[in-house]
Amino acid sequence: MNLLPSGIPLSKRLLDLFAAVIGLVLVSPVLLVTALLVGIFHGRPVLFRQMRPGYRSALFTVYKFRTMNDSRDWQGNLLPDEQRLTRLGRILRATSLDELPELINVLKGEMSLVGPRPERPYFVETLSKEIPYYQRRLKVRPGITGWAQVKHKYDESIEDVKIKLRYDLFYIENMSLRMDFKILTRTIFVVIFGQGHYN
Repeated sequence: MNLLPSGIPLSKRLLDLFAAVIGLVLVSPVLLVTALLVGIFHGRPVLFRQMRPGYRSALFTVYKFRTMNDSRDWQGNLLPDEQRLTRLGRILRATSLDELPELINVLKGEMSLVGPRPERPYFVETLSKEIPYYQRRLKVRPGITGWAQVKHKYDESIEDVKIKLRYDLFYIENMSLRMDFKILTRTIFVVIFGQGHYN
């Protein structure tokens, strides 16, 4: 297997590059319309940026469409995520349209089409202390979709995280282009039927 200096298989990187370029071209009208809607309903900035640990814990900026209002109300009180999520945001999340800007991360080589979902630094640090082998998720580049996302529901408990970790580790140990195509096919299915499990 030919590997790049970063450790990623050459064939996987070529697939990521090809799919990211074609994907950005094909969905550009959707990106423009979504950006306009987010701008109208949420204001600026249209994109949500957040630091996430990637390959070998290297931090990178992940891009998504904004789905929430400000974190505080008019009295300055901190709001929970459920209250911050807007109606448009719910639609974007249900259809996974908020994830489309992550194709930019794929193009830059910070993410892959398929891999463990990138988590926030605080949760990576916390979960690594509570769950054995959690850090192994960082042995590969994070993905827009993954085996855990098409096999299990959205995280609601520590048990969900443990179950999804087992799927992530299975993917890492059995990573191949064939498996990537299988996951991408299943991803299309769950998104079309409104059963996306992304975070």
